[in-house]
Amino acid sequence: MTQLTEIKKEMNKVLVGKDKEIDLLLIALLQGGHVLLESVPGTGKTLLAKTFSQCIEGMFRRIQFTPDVLPSDVTGIQFFNPKTQEFELRTGPVISNVLLADEINRATPRTQASLLEVMEEKQITIDGETVPLNPPFIVVATQNPIESQQGTFPLPAAQLDRFLLKIPFTYPEFEEERMILSRFKSEPPLNAVRAVMSLSEVEALSREVKKVHVSADIESYILQMTRGTREHELIEVGASPRASLALLKAAQGLAFIEGRDFVRPEDVLLAAPYVLQHRIQLTAEASLTKSEEEVIANLIETIILPVETR
Repeated sequence: MTQLTEIKKEMNKVLVGKDKEIDLLLIALLQGGHVLLESVPGTGKTLLAKTFSQCIEGMFRRIQFTPDVLPSDVTGIQFFNPKTQEFELRTGPVISNVLLADEINRATPRTQASLLEVMEEKQITIDGETVPLNPPFIVVATQNPIESQQGTFPLPAAQLDRFLLKIPFTYPEFEEERMILSRFKSEPPLNAVRAVMSLSEVEALSREVKKVHVSADIESYILQMTRGTREHELIEVGASPRASLALLKAAQGLAFIEGRDFVRPEDVLLAAPYVLQHRIQLTAEASLTKSEEEVIANLIETIILPVETR
């Protein structure tokens, strides 16, 4: 747990008021999941991903998505080497440990789909040749929700379902923004961030987090939430069984980073919005007056919180 504390300390050298977002990013890393960061420009999404990657002794790659980026620019190609008169495999930037997919919704659907295999199977296939990725591997994607009609391509449900967590960014408080001005007016603090966790340590913690106990009552609480989305009158498409597993993993991770070996109902309650909001589709009528965030919040309130058990 010392390593997690050190990562938070290093990231707080750069980021202001983002403790919750840092915790969620750590949960995704330890549980082998991926994160979608969503906010208006300039709130620190890319900075969060870059700072996070510097704290880990792994390979960091960044893809700036635009409509002209091709699938081969992401995964790689087989190219003909005129010197050897043979085809050679040249892998793309997905061969990494932390992949920053910046403005992912600017890529075409075909290019977006090139990430599906690597996010789910942790491997890429190029012209029939399969290349596995070395763990850990996490995709940190960003998108801007206010330009949905200006040269962007909304992520399909199948792609959104691959993200363990969707984390919305809000504007900083007054004093937090003042601190940002003070911190960045001279030498960029990102230069002072050091790597504090090796890949082997990440893997060791990933094995430990899976040992966090989840009682039958907690499992029932999780299922009530996800199954409730399928029966809600305002939701056209509810959360899948993958969402149930994602909620369990997120709750395990939250308990682990707080130093507990068992999941409390409050862990599920806190994790649920980040796991479920991007996995539901509202009815046409509901989407005119409600947001996914509001519907999930109302649904959670209707489910009785179980008595804490260990």
